[in-house]
Amino acid sequence: MHPTVRQDIEGPLPEGLGQAIRDTAGDIAALLRNVSDSGAAVPNSQWTIGEAAAHLALANELMADLVLGRERPYGDGTPQSLATANEESLAAFEERRAQPLAAMIIEQAEVFLEAVERTGAQADGGADSRPLLTPLGPLDQATLASYLLTHMLGHGYDLARAVGRPHMIDRDRVGLCVPFMLQVMPRVADTAAISGLTARYAIRLRGGATIGVALSDGTVRVTPGRPDSPDCTILIEPVTFLLIALGRRNPYGAMARGQVLAWGRKPWLAPRFPNLFIAP
Repeated sequence: MHPTVRQDIEGPLPEGLGQAIRDTAGDIAALLRNVSDSGAAVPNSQWTIGEAAAHLALANELMADLVLGRERPYGDGTPQSLATANEESLAAFEERRAQPLAAMIIEQAEVFLEAVERTGAQADGGADSRPLLTPLGPLDQATLASYLLTHMLGHGYDLARAVGRPHMIDRDRVGLCVPFMLQVMPRVADTAAISGLTARYAIRLRGGATIGVALSDGTVRVTPGRPDSPDCTILIEPVTFLLIALGRRNPYGAMARGQVLAWGRKPWLAPRFPNLFIAP
């Protein structure tokens, strides 16, 4: 018998975020429950289905521990260190069967949400704003929850492709990932790519949020909303935006299909934008 996904109040998180985490964990578990060969390869990955599912289960557990204030060193935020930490954690964890991992993914997502609700209640009914040390720098609880959702959606997309089923990413869930994206983009900027570049981008998610990205003197500043006098405005379909940001989609293919449009004083800056960041 598998754990059920609770359908209760959001607690201290932004509206819809807690339920999106529960739903995504449930969607991933549903993909895994019919897997008979967890040793099958995940497309465009070095992992098998069992390894990808184990990584998700372990990551959900890690983030639940972080909310509870437990110290869990996990790399230094660089893609290389995170990859090393991932491999070390997988080597120490032997479970690769799809069904037990499906149950653990749901269970640890629920542990995370219960911890947020409990610690938020202790902070007079609101989300605890104290920074938590995460693999991608200090984040408050709400942004860590956005990180958890983003992480599950990326690997959930991989698993859906591996089993030949539709993925679970939609516009609403992408919108709930934006707070994490705002925080993480400066940390994952490619220092060589941004060196010497001065530009202001407005990234508009079709039907959703706008993100301002300003680059100058090797630094990146990311803000919610349209920046003043952007050099280049990029309009992009939300699911496409997340898949490109997570390194799951070729940006030039999306441009060729009309899923990305650009205009402004310097529209030629648009093709350069995806290469300014390295997916963690």
